[in-house]
Amino acid sequence: MEPSMNGLFSLRGKTALITGGSRGIGKMIAEGFLRSGAKVYISARKSGPLEETAKELSKLGPCSALTLNASGADGASAMANAYLAHENQLDILVNNAGAAWGADFDEFPESGWDKVMDLNLKTPFFLTQALHDALKKAASGGQPAKVINIASIDGIVVNPQETYSYHASKAGLIHLTKRMAVRLIQDNIVVSGIAPGAFASDMNRAARDHADEIAKIIPVRRIGTAEDMAGAAIYLASRAGNYVVGGMIVVDGGVSLMRS
Repeated sequence: MEPSMNGLFSLRGKTALITGGSRGIGKMIAEGFLRSGAKVYISARKSGPLEETAKELSKLGPCSALTLNASGADGASAMANAYLAHENQLDILVNNAGAAWGADFDEFPESGWDKVMDLNLKTPFFLTQALHDALKKAASGGQPAKVINIASIDGIVVNPQETYSYHASKAGLIHLTKRMAVRLIQDNIVVSGIAPGAFASDMNRAARDHADEIAKIIPVRRIGTAEDMAGAAIYLASRAGNYVVGGMIVVDGGVSLMRS
């Protein structure tokens, strides 16, 4: 018998953890998950904005804040422990927290390299590792658990900015997603990812503050919206995305095609 199409994109009964969920892409995904029926935990370093976002999103459904710096292996371990103090299993992990650093090639500092690599590349691996058992418990019910890594089109094509560690970290995350997917599917955990283009955020201030100008170089003639990002994330997190193992969805209005 063919499976029912009912609830194909529903997240009802699912619990999600979204790192970097207080603003930008993380907040867009959190709102989408809540509207689709999930219980959501969001994390960030700064308590004030995080608590404000959690309070705002709680009008849509259960949304809790975890104030932590998840950077690196130690930060990932602390984040996992904070989540596990509330829940014993995890249906959806969204590794979204990220950082960028720009500097001239001859002046690019090791501190800028390490800060970006620790958060953008080490944290997704070690946080998934630390929550492996919780993900396996969720997957034991038949439906797979999900890990969604938020990369960037800068990991696929080069932009004009000298953000060396950011480019390297996102390219690494795209390939890491494939490697993790091959291993974790053995535990009924589906790993996939999203490579966003221009979305308004504190990290992408050009898209936030100069949307009309940025839109001129994007084939669809606009920057990404909350619906664009939430739609891709809901697809991957729901039953609809169960067969997308190791895939990376590019959500950029076609701008990476123009760059390439």
